[in-house]
Amino acid sequence: MELFRRENSRCWWYDFTVRGTRFRGSTKERNRTAAYEKAAVIYAELSSGKGYCTNRKTPYLAEFALRFLNFVENAKLAEKSKDYLSNGWRLLERTPIPGMRIDHITTEDVNALAFPGSAYNVNCALKTLRRMLHLAQEWGLIGKVPKFKLAKEIGRSLLLDEEAERKILSFCGPLLREIIILLRDTGMRPKKELFPMRIENLDWNHRMIFVPDSKTPTGRRYIPMSDRVVDLLMVRSAGRIEGWVFPADSAAGHITTIDKQFRKARAEAGLPAGLKLYCARHDYGTQMLQHTGNLALVMRAMGQTSTKAAMQYQHPDLEHIRTALNVTRAKPDQENRIN
Repeated sequence: MELFRRENSRCWWYDFTVRGTRFRGSTKERNRTAAYEKAAVIYAELSSGKGYCTNRKTPYLAEFALRFLNFVENAKLAEKSKDYLSNGWRLLERTPIPGMRIDHITTEDVNALAFPGSAYNVNCALKTLRRMLHLAQEWGLIGKVPKFKLAKEIGRSLLLDEEAERKILSFCGPLLREIIILLRDTGMRPKKELFPMRIENLDWNHRMIFVPDSKTPTGRRYIPMSDRVVDLLMVRSAGRIEGWVFPADSAAGHITTIDKQFRKARAEAGLPAGLKLYCARHDYGTQMLQHTGNLALVMRAMGQTSTKAAMQYQHPDLEHIRTALNVTRAKPDQENRIN
């Protein structure tokens, strides 16, 4: 076994032959002792037939992505999982890591990546990268997958409540105004449920909205309409008995985003940048739990199965605690006055 350093390389490289096949490669170690130990491990794995090294160079991540996306497209995965992994690659594609060979990707490289948006976006990209590298290992292209931690996802704390609605509606166009009212009064998921809503799923007799497909199996449900939702949807669907409630010139045939309009109205209303359309769903859950006291009923209306997940949408009114404190703390004072 021979160790050597290539020109302009600070790492030690190995060079040996196993069963008539020559293997050369970088140990990725700068210390000679550590490099020798790593080379010995690689030699032992190759000698036992368990090695992953080949005479050809491993592909760049961008090259490997073609095979990965083809695998995802043809795998027996739910469409939502395919969309998730495709979106994860879209996020990774905007970073420097696609230009790296997959066997050169380290924990430090992954930790240095930056992604736009929330922790959800970060984890979408990292979970996709992890899935890609595990497949590369399974297909014999790399020996091991670097370990890296996911970002901590913290639930939204802001609410698109009555006060926020009052402030922002003055700066909204007709479409955004309708979307905000519907989100606040139905608790629907914007992109998965509200935007693709169809007129055929509006039950005028029972004043219900039927959600035929959603993020989860329990998302298939009926949602009661408030009076202002009934009025709004009657005007919106007047003269039509079928089709998209919010038709648009898009590949899907309906609106798919209204974020740009919302961000503009939010800024003009002086509301915080952390306020998202999805915050209306949190407000819905909070208000309905506060007024009904029935978590199971609220979970049913929101299409939730997990109590833990549902509680992320609840922002209980702490005013009840203040009232209870004032009542209990007032007793000693009153007794002292009497005495």
